[in-house]
Amino acid sequence: MYDRKLNIAEKLKLKSHFLFGPRATGKATLLKRQLPELEKVTFDLLERDVFRSLLKDPKLLESVPATKITVIDEIQKIPFLLDEVHRLIEKDGRRFVLTGSSARKLRHGSANLLAGRAWWASLFPLLSVEIPDFELERYLQRGGLPGVYLSGSFEKELKSYLSLYLREEIKAEALTRNTESFALFLDAMGLSNGCEINLQHFASDCRVSPNTVKNYIEILEDTLIGFHLPAFRKTKKRKAITRSKHYLFDVGVANALKGQLHFETNSKAFGDAFEHFIVCEVRACISYKDDDRKLSFWRSVNQQEVDLLIGSDLALEVKSTESVSKRHVRGLLALQEEGLFRDYCVVSRDPHNREVCPGIRNVHWKTFIEELWTTK
Repeated sequence: MYDRKLNIAEKLKLKSHFLFGPRATGKATLLKRQLPELEKVTFDLLERDVFRSLLKDPKLLESVPATKITVIDEIQKIPFLLDEVHRLIEKDGRRFVLTGSSARKLRHGSANLLAGRAWWASLFPLLSVEIPDFELERYLQRGGLPGVYLSGSFEKELKSYLSLYLREEIKAEALTRNTESFALFLDAMGLSNGCEINLQHFASDCRVSPNTVKNYIEILEDTLIGFHLPAFRKTKKRKAITRSKHYLFDVGVANALKGQLHFETNSKAFGDAFEHFIVCEVRACISYKDDDRKLSFWRSVNQQEVDLLIGSDLALEVKSTESVSKRHVRGLLALQEEGLFRDYCVVSRDPHNREVCPGIRNVHWKTFIEELWTTK
């Protein structure tokens, strides 16, 4: 059992919430731990009888005492239930938790999104601060899905996840008819995790059009399997590229799609996983703290790059090295000349927190994550 940073019980004191996150991140467990059974009534739309009953008569929701919290799991299965949720919030001031693992049918259909009567919360895979006796090397190979991190057969768990949740859920929701091309696309996304996407190359590899690749990327983001970092374009001295970088939601899932579940420390695969880990930690922290700063990255047309930008506050380069030197901060030095950010730092495995160059400091990854959670 893990103590999660997302406190949904506290959030519900203010308003009803949508709670969305990829499959197997622990939404049901979170609600079970934070909301005692006496406080809530749950309708799980994955249960056939419950699904059929609510499909036939949405007003069954009114049978829940108004003093209790109504939980509807997998709300995207019956989007029009949100009309009844809306009515009951207006009528009795009821509180709802509406969970889901795909927002596609809600965002792209005519679903009632409650017009501010329910706020949005996201649940991510386990974070380093949520795992007792956290082991970096273990996490970089396995990722943060609760059922995978401690598994004695994590390879099988991840392969099963790819088959059961990624490919099969896409089919089940009829999000794409060409499942073979989508499978090729998923494999290509695994290999391109953390990279900019060339639509023409992807389209050729998947034997589809560039517009179809755009749609596939949208499907990944709507089903919470992928996310992107937009390119920062406001530099004046150096022209910036405009393509986004794309990531999968979990380090272990990305490794499984690459077919690379074991790698050596200090290898390129290790460095890629370390960068992915830091990006995901920052993304989750920003979300859990209701921080409205935007995340992006910067690359010049001359290939100078900074991995992660947090609002206009912090420019961050991620290096898995244990010994940071000036050559590791070339991108930061180039961006520093623009004078657009408050702080510049390298996050690494180098244990010596120090200034590498004037105005650019090295921060060990553990210290960085501590600062991330303790600073506003």
